[in-house]
Amino acid sequence: MIKVLFVCLGNICRSPMGEFMMKDKVLREGISEEFYISSAGTSGEEEGNPVYPPAREELAKQGISCSGKRARKFTKADYKEYDYILAMESRNVTDLLRIAGGDPDSKIFRILDFTSFPRDIADPWYTRNFTKTREDLEEGLESFLSYLKREKKIK
Repeated sequence: MIKVLFVCLGNICRSPMGEFMMKDKVLREGISEEFYISSAGTSGEEEGNPVYPPAREELAKQGISCSGKRARKFTKADYKEYDYILAMESRNVTDLLRIAGGDPDSKIFRILDFTSFPRDIADPWYTRNFTKTREDLEEGLESFLSYLKREKKIK
């Protein structure tokens, strides 16, 4: 089983969108049993809060529910637990390295590092463009799953 953790700052916009979009994608592809997927934030400021309404609405437009999701903070124990820790932006990577005490097992990536145009996913809390966030995540998820297939980690 491949354990994947999506990470952003507060765990109320980008990372839960990534979590639930990936859960939906692997379910539709018939490979959900090969994954354990979750999300967290590098900050505890939103801990316990639900997914931000515009992010929830963007997922709902795609027929994806994130009902029951509550924000939680990334911990050092998460580093040991997950195989892939997929950050939304460089700042998240810096925070992850600080919290985890480094990345000796090379588990930390930005989700768009798997694409042909590696870059950050802008924070829709500030841009207000949740559609662009979803589109960037779709690109990242597609590329990440292609990477796993090329590496023969999944069917």
